[in-house]
Amino acid sequence: MLSGVVLSVSDGIARILGLERAKSGELVNFTNGIKGMILNLNLLMCSAVIFGDDKRVEANTSCERTFSILSIPVGVGFLGRVVDSLGNPIDGQGFILPDAQFALDVKAPGIIPRGSIREPLQTGILAIDAMIPIGRGQRELIVGDKQTGKTSIAIDTILNQKQRSGEMSVGTQVVCIYVAIGQKRSTVSQIVTLLEEKGALAYTIVVAATASDNAALQFLAPYGGCTLGE
Repeated sequence: MLSGVVLSVSDGIARILGLERAKSGELVNFTNGIKGMILNLNLLMCSAVIFGDDKRVEANTSCERTFSILSIPVGVGFLGRVVDSLGNPIDGQGFILPDAQFALDVKAPGIIPRGSIREPLQTGILAIDAMIPIGRGQRELIVGDKQTGKTSIAIDTILNQKQRSGEMSVGTQVVCIYVAIGQKRSTVSQIVTLLEEKGALAYTIVVAATASDNAALQFLAPYGGCTLGE
């Protein structure tokens, strides 16, 4: 069946009956214009996370398949912009012309196909660069309690990537992506202002899923940041 009906809605998750052969990660449209994404597939029904106000999706609401896996626009035009988890601009600076559409959730490449790590990534913090060398392309986790300066290290590292001479080239410049999940809008605004004042916003993309956004957008925020980077 191409359409189904919502059985129940709880915590931003809609349980839908009747969507046969639906795929995990597929977009669905509810009759009131709200979109969702299928996450769980059961024998008789499936569950979809709701993008938007889940109070507008009630039991007996109709739902249709779109036959398309959730994807977001990507491209060089996103540099210097603030977007939500789905790649929609939220900084009031107008439409972003994308270069392509990438699937939001893809399988990570194995160890062998990945490029080797050959260059260091300088954080600008002498103690870290001297004791904990970080490779460009390496995964590095910053762990600590609240108010211990984890965000400060990340922001300082972004600021340190600014090229001192020559024009910025996407091929040589380190592209930074800051994903804010569950933070206050004022905090995100302060970070964006700081990056802009220091000239670092030109090579940075800010993905914001603030505390006022629903749980679905906060859940998808890291996926959106990774997709923009890839």
